[in-house]
Amino acid sequence: MTTPVVGVLALQGDVREHLIALAAADAVARPVRRPEELAEVDGLVIPGGESTTISKLAALFGLLDPLRDRVRDGLPVYGTCAGMIMLADKILDPRSGQETLGGIDMIVRRNAFGRQNESFEAAVDVKGVPGTPVEGVFIRAPWVESVGAEVEVLAEHEGHIVAVRQGNALATSFHPELTGDHRVHALFVEMARGNGRAGS
Repeated sequence: MTTPVVGVLALQGDVREHLIALAAADAVARPVRRPEELAEVDGLVIPGGESTTISKLAALFGLLDPLRDRVRDGLPVYGTCAGMIMLADKILDPRSGQETLGGIDMIVRRNAFGRQNESFEAAVDVKGVPGTPVEGVFIRAPWVESVGAEVEVLAEHEGHIVAVRQGNALATSFHPELTGDHRVHALFVEMARGNGRAGS
């Protein structure tokens, strides 16, 4: 079985932690900063950070349109926290000039769980992740206000949607890369394994 090459969008955020988690989940993990690097991956993680900054840097690095094209063409993509916001078709309260990649038919509320000093951890049952609940680290985390008919809700916390999947796009409000539990990354690596070059 071919080992998939999974990139981490390395413009801002906890890139190193995702690279470590992906490698632990049996992927070849690479940072992605340029369009030619994006062209070489079977899947892509969009890490946490600040969603407005990520979108502006993606535009600056000439990545915004190539990212949109690859997501639209079915590239497996996984967004955590700010990455979830980047994958939303609509943001409820966008900042001026904020853009997204789209890919998941959902409306997301930024910073929904509160400010930095209101960060918390909680056990989350994630559909498709076997075993015990995932320990979710929520840092200025968004939640999903609503989803379209094609979106599968994978997890909720206190009545709010915190994990979703639509086709090859996966998103979580929380940061599994910060816990040492690589099961969510393993789920995504399997999505990437079935994509294009890795499956050939």
